Amino acid sequence: MSVFSSLVEHLADLLQPLFGASAAAAAIVLFTALVRLLVHPLSRAAARGQKARTELQPRIAELRRKHAKNPEKLQRAVLELHAEEKVSPLSGCLPSLCQLPAFFLLYHLFSSSTIGGQANELLSHQLLAAPLGGRWADALGEGGPVGGAGLVYVALFAFVAGVALFGYRLTKRTMAERPVLPAGDGEPTPGLGAITKVMPFMSFFTLVTVAVVPLAAALYVVTSTTWSAVERAVLYR
Repeated sequence: MSVFSSLVEHLADLLQPLFGASAAAAAIVLFTALVRLLVHPLSRAAARGQKARTELQPRIAELRRKHAKNPEKLQRAVLELHAEEKVSPLSGCLPSLCQLPAFFLLYHLFSSSTIGGQANELLSHQLLAAPLGGRWADALGEGGPVGGAGLVYVALFAFVAGVALFGYRLTKRTMAERPVLPAGDGEPTPGLGAITKVMPFMSFFTLVTVAVVPLAAALYVVTSTTWSAVERAVLYR
């Protein structure tokens, strides 16, 4: 934690001439961009894997038809097909999983009053009028939804809503261009309909996260979500 705190402080010092009192917030955005840049090769691999899995769907549907009465044999056949084509069913999860440590580090860093036995100086930093260690509930209690820190959250929510809408439309378009085929007997895969309906709305869950975590962690989520939306638009075009 002390090492990570020093990293954020050094980035903030470098950005101080450009961003003034909001330099720490800018440092978090820069740190998030660096994390996403490191994870980008995994995102590219995930995009290739998604396209490959889409191309395998007719063959998987045929396997479902062939082994409809033997689920264990069907599972083995599907795994063998993925191995044969060198496609990992879990590749799409790797970019998100690799980012979790960075998010939790920021969350704990801006939720702790002390670091290494000393006062956490990062908590004194702000984004305009909003403390980086504060939450939306704190802003509502101090000045209401449109006063002081509340205005920062209003702008943040509006930005996240715009990104979420973009992600919603992008997901709908991608699912329309690469629909998941039903099983070989013509029946939809159990549970697939519900997943298909929910997936486009996943982007809006970011709004909930921004509302409940410290502002510093919220900035990480917002920056990462924006990066993901742009990245998907490029990689899945």
